[in-house]
Amino acid sequence: MASRYQEIYQAWKKDPLAFWGEAARDIDWIKPPQTVFDPKAGVYGRWFPDGTLNTCYNALDRHVKNGRADQAALIYDSPVTGIKRTYSYAQLLAEVNALASVLKDFGVAKGDRVLVYMPMIPEAVIGVLACARIGAIHSVVFGGFAAKELATRINDSEPKVILTASCGIEPNRVVKYKPLLDEAISLAAVKPEKVLILQRPQERAEMIGGRDFDWGDLVVAALAERRTVEPEEMAATDPLYILYTSGTTGIPKGVVRDNGGHAVALCWTMKNLYGIKPGEVFWAASDVGWVVGHSYILYGQLLYGATTVVYEGKPVGTPDPGAFWRMIEEYNVAALFTAPTALRAVRKEDPNAEYLKKYNVAKSMRTLFLAGERADPDTVAWAEQILGMPVIDHWWQTETGWAIAGNPVGLGALPVKHGSPTVAMPGYDVQIVDEAAHPVGAGKMGSIVVKLPLPPGCLPTLWKQDERMKESYLTEFPGCYKTADAGFIDEDGYLYIMGRTDDIINVAGHRLSTGGMEEVLASHPDVAECAVIGVKDELKGEQPCGFVVLKAGVTRSPIEIEKDLVKLVRDKIGPVAAFKIAITVNRLPKTRSGKILRGTMKKIADHDPWTMPATIDDPAIMDEIMAALENKGF
Repeated sequence: MASRYQEIYQAWKKDPLAFWGEAARDIDWIKPPQTVFDPKAGVYGRWFPDGTLNTCYNALDRHVKNGRADQAALIYDSPVTGIKRTYSYAQLLAEVNALASVLKDFGVAKGDRVLVYMPMIPEAVIGVLACARIGAIHSVVFGGFAAKELATRINDSEPKVILTASCGIEPNRVVKYKPLLDEAISLAAVKPEKVLILQRPQERAEMIGGRDFDWGDLVVAALAERRTVEPEEMAATDPLYILYTSGTTGIPKGVVRDNGGHAVALCWTMKNLYGIKPGEVFWAASDVGWVVGHSYILYGQLLYGATTVVYEGKPVGTPDPGAFWRMIEEYNVAALFTAPTALRAVRKEDPNAEYLKKYNVAKSMRTLFLAGERADPDTVAWAEQILGMPVIDHWWQTETGWAIAGNPVGLGALPVKHGSPTVAMPGYDVQIVDEAAHPVGAGKMGSIVVKLPLPPGCLPTLWKQDERMKESYLTEFPGCYKTADAGFIDEDGYLYIMGRTDDIINVAGHRLSTGGMEEVLASHPDVAECAVIGVKDELKGEQPCGFVVLKAGVTRSPIEIEKDLVKLVRDKIGPVAAFKIAITVNRLPKTRSGKILRGTMKKIADHDPWTMPATIDDPAIMDEIMAALENKGF
């Protein structure tokens, strides 16, 4: 169908208040908002300031009342334990009511914080919805996160209660959560009053008397008694959750999400951006600890009346590179949302997509969405070729909570341009500016900013840090939100994200994008994935250095391939790139969410002081990177 994007975007631009006022009608309000936006409230204004609602009611109760009681709300599939379970909307509501009643018994009240430290299990979703039901502010911390990092989040959010499980399960190991949590609590200046622990059969946690309680004892009893809790009336501007993102000072930034704007924005995206219908299965293959998991595992589908998926597994290794395709066929997934890293992992293990041939994904799936990092054109083209369906990149941040730019499938997809997440979504006036905050012309690289106000669903502030909010995001480019990403907009209005502003390197006075070089390296037929960093150079200031992981089964010598790659970058970008160093490695260091740790790699190459990132998936990879750099004379 012809895209209605331009019509809808211009309607938003002409009258943003009417646009978001109309979108707000898809939410059940206790007191419908009379004011859509108050520019004088908060740091830059607040959405729906006089409206009240309950997010859990919108995610569960209203669907049960409106005929979806028996529809699947949540599908749990755990290849690491062999467990599969489906919860209807009515069943999920009963579970949430049971936990909410236990939290109330613990003395948790509106405005109190509850920290959730959970693996990818249904109880993580039940935990956050129970908090939303009683008006407690949840803060999910990625399960298995290091004790020191967990302690900083406990200190900042001051939780009354912590919800956890005894362990997380990786393909080759059991991660004991309780020792990490106990150490974090001992390090923290602020102590939770109570800890509620789900004991998993793979690892039973030691309980501390008077503080630790068994989820199985208390919640199962409340469920058997059919206990219920009335949803708390919340102001649209009350915080729903705090999600911590790394801060440059080492003190994490607590991104706040409010109740009203969040519900309105996510409901709008399900239909208009993702093209999902109520009742369909939309699978975000992420983790509840990250923003994608918050928006599209915990909330988006449930607010809209669709079905969400909690997958406790990996794209490869649980058991093989066909894991995603098996899930899509088995559960009739209409759209998959994953990170480019996951696709590259599948491609590395199964470059000819032999495992895909075992499954019929086309019977239900219409679209593959990518986000979380830059989607290199080569990976996108491969996915399009093997799947024979649209592969849609889109761009957003922890701070925004939903897409800044995308290709709105629900409004009629626009032509795909590889390397671009397409166009700004309604609500976002995206501009490219220079260091003096002046707009630059089409095709010119600069800093990407969004004109204020940010739309509903974006962060109104940082937890208890209004001044840090202004300083981090709003001061450098007055009247705008600083994304800290760099890129350009082409003559058709398509946005290109070329990396974080600190990923733009200066080679002999030329500003060059590491993302552009990665694009070239990824196009080589033997390369599975890559990362380019700028390393210190006395003559040129910086010089690019490329790390590449080769595809499975490549027989050519790494030295030959490295020579190919140097020539390829010189041919495609030119001698100005001064690209002379390509290093083959077995794997790249990544966070658990799949982001490549380029900043730490750069510090190692530059011989600058560095610390092991708390979010790293496997610390041993850093030794491999150091050895590879030493072999090249760094």
